[in-house]
Amino acid sequence: MVVLNRIYTRTGDDGTTALGFGGRLPKDALRIECYGTVDELNSVLGAARSFAPPAEIDVELAEIQNQLFHLGSDLCVPE
Repeated sequence: MVVLNRIYTRTGDDGTTALGFGGRLPKDALRIECYGTVDELNSVLGAARSFAPPAEIDVELAEIQNQLFHLGSDLCVPE
């Protein structure tokens, strides 16, 4: 098992977080809240799929997860 005792990013905590293109936003920015919420929904759907729903439902949930993943990446890397 890997144990991570210390992780250094060398950026400090100035209350911002990095976006996919290298820009930074405040951690409480609406964009950050949105893609965090999308990620949480995606993980809940993954947990639901772990209970082996009927195949037709599982296919739909997988498609929704895929679309949420793309939405999250669009939010992280704005045009």
